[in-house]
Amino acid sequence: LSAGEVLKNLNKFYKRKEIQRLGAENGLDARLFHQAFISFRKYIMESSSVSADLHIILNDICCGAGKVCLLGHVDDLFPFFLRHAKQIFPMLDCMDDLRKISDLRLPPNWYPDARAIQRKIIFHAGPTNSGKTYHAIQRFLSAKSGIYCGPLKLLAHEIFQKSNDANVPCDLVTGEERVYANEDARQAPHIACTIEMCSTNTPYEVAVIDEIQMIRDPARGWAWTRALLGLCAEEIHVCGEPAAIDLVTELMYTTGEEVEVRNYKRLTPLTVLDYALESLDNLRPGDCVVCFSKNDIYSVSRQIEARGLECAVIYGSLPPGTKLEQAKKFNDPDDPCKILVATDAIGMGLNLCIKRIIFNSIVKPTINEKGEKEIDSITTSQALQIAGRAGRYGSSFKQGEVTTMHHDDLMQLKEILSEPVRPVKAAGLHPTPEQIEMFAYHLPDATLSNLIDIFVSLSQVDGLYFVCNIDDFKFLADMIQHIPLNLRSRYVFCTAPLNRKEPFVCTTLLKFARQFSRNEPLTFDWLCRHTKWPLAAPKNIKELVHLEAVHDVFDLYLWLSYRFMDMFPDAVLVRDIQKKLDDIIQVGVCNITKLIRASQSAAAPGTAEITSEDFPLSRTKRDTRAVSDHHGTRSAEALSIAVEVPGERRTKNLKAYRSATRQEDLKNHGHGSLANRLLREGLLTQEMLRQLESEWQDQHRNGRYGLRSKRNDQNSSKETGKKKK
Repeated sequence: LSAGEVLKNLNKFYKRKEIQRLGAENGLDARLFHQAFISFRKYIMESSSVSADLHIILNDICCGAGKVCLLGHVDDLFPFFLRHAKQIFPMLDCMDDLRKISDLRLPPNWYPDARAIQRKIIFHAGPTNSGKTYHAIQRFLSAKSGIYCGPLKLLAHEIFQKSNDANVPCDLVTGEERVYANEDARQAPHIACTIEMCSTNTPYEVAVIDEIQMIRDPARGWAWTRALLGLCAEEIHVCGEPAAIDLVTELMYTTGEEVEVRNYKRLTPLTVLDYALESLDNLRPGDCVVCFSKNDIYSVSRQIEARGLECAVIYGSLPPGTKLEQAKKFNDPDDPCKILVATDAIGMGLNLCIKRIIFNSIVKPTINEKGEKEIDSITTSQALQIAGRAGRYGSSFKQGEVTTMHHDDLMQLKEILSEPVRPVKAAGLHPTPEQIEMFAYHLPDATLSNLIDIFVSLSQVDGLYFVCNIDDFKFLADMIQHIPLNLRSRYVFCTAPLNRKEPFVCTTLLKFARQFSRNEPLTFDWLCRHTKWPLAAPKNIKELVHLEAVHDVFDLYLWLSYRFMDMFPDAVLVRDIQKKLDDIIQVGVCNITKLIRASQSAAAPGTAEITSEDFPLSRTKRDTRAVSDHHGTRSAEALSIAVEVPGERRTKNLKAYRSATRQEDLKNHGHGSLANRLLREGLLTQEMLRQLESEWQDQHRNGRYGLRSKRNDQNSSKETGKKKK
């Protein structure tokens, strides 16, 4: 057979619409069809011999091509193609079963206990600081039994304390902790838990689901969907933004349950100021500067303390105990600390006496539905959540104020706050361990990561739902794939709550899994050796960050100890040293400006290069804080600037250079210039500009002299050539 003729006919086969339709009917979507064809073509073209029946078909097609009476047609290849596809994609043989398992169109049917009773759904809708959660909690406390489901450990802990203070015995249940109200460890009738930990089998009189708008969260939305559809309670009190009312009503319509909506208004006035702060010199007691990166937190807190002011610091990776201590310090009227520097971690979970919220920036890195990192202006929902923390009802401030650090951001913030909150359109779903186990039964040779991929590709959801992002799950599945674990244990390890950007924590999980696979208990001594406990107070920022990672490792151990008690037996001892570590971290945070200075003075001066890794993988239309390339497109990746800093050589995010010195920089450059725009957007500082100017002058000088030298060399060579001739 002519290889050229065979290849030409195979390509004809691939392009046939009828063949593509037949492939789809047999479970081959466009992606699988393409992969199967590439493999099939390679098998035919590179094999020294093929089966006799396939050879006859190929011969008939090639010999009959172009003739009036065709001996064969390319469509005759389909049975052979499908047989080959089933060899490389075994799930095609059981596609009908797999489709049934991954059918996610009727999530209410997953919870028969909840469907067996008629539940009353009450939606408490209102903005931050409107008392909506307060009214739901009052009903929770008056019930014979109840469960509170919140998004954060801090919120669950607050309700736990409030209940027991009101003489209503209440247990605390989080992923890492169980605290019983009764000394004999008997379960109390009331439970405060993080939402992932709620039981859908235990009956309650009242259930409270807080922050229901998080049902749309790309990573955790499934937990709110599960609680809303599955909690077995006579009354379900849902608290959150009015933007979620329509979705909750539609979801409850599918269960045959009606929703009663109770609307609340903000209890204290909130004013958007007509002027920006402009300078940290204008700070006053009760101010909170909100940043969206740790670098900005470090920079702003140091500048504040350089002005002789003391400030509290709160950001997401701090342990809960440290956050509470910093909040207590800021709230204490007798403490000299009157300024707070925080990330959007203050948006929920902490009661703070804030007079004025000041946005240091209104752009924030986020993760989109595809798991891609992008930088965008904060949403109306996020802005309202954060701004609403000012002027809390019952605090010493009877009204709240909100503004920005920089004048250029103020108009955009006003626009964001004036826009209506986008309605919540869909609720998140996540494959259950039982569904994955059924997949594994049909596909015993597939890895867990592949099982998840196949599940998501085959899953069917209606318009009210979406499948949550599973990139973190797949990352952990790939990381521990080489370790021999049974499927259920492997699934549990992959659902462990950790930040995959923390190498020390990820490495520890890997060691946990390896030790677990050998059936060797992970003891307190083993953990102390691995973490080098006891640890000293941090001397610089790098050591503080490492202590935070060690705290996360202790959290991971405690989380696993409640799922594998025999293999992680020393939870009590680990909790004790975690409390000690919390105290050490608190000392570090209280001295954070000293740590920053130590970090900069200890390291030799170096060059920090801004690389494309500092930028998100994708950008949205609303992001106006990027650099335009010559095509007019947003191309932050194209910008690479070398900056001299008094610290170690390291990669920095562009936003880290947004500082209070920017206003001084603006005075030194003309309005409307590129330099002015880059300074205004926080992409350049005065120091960076001077460095670039110096480098440009050097290059220009070298280039001019280099050009002259090159011309002289050329002229000299011409003269030499003439002489030779």
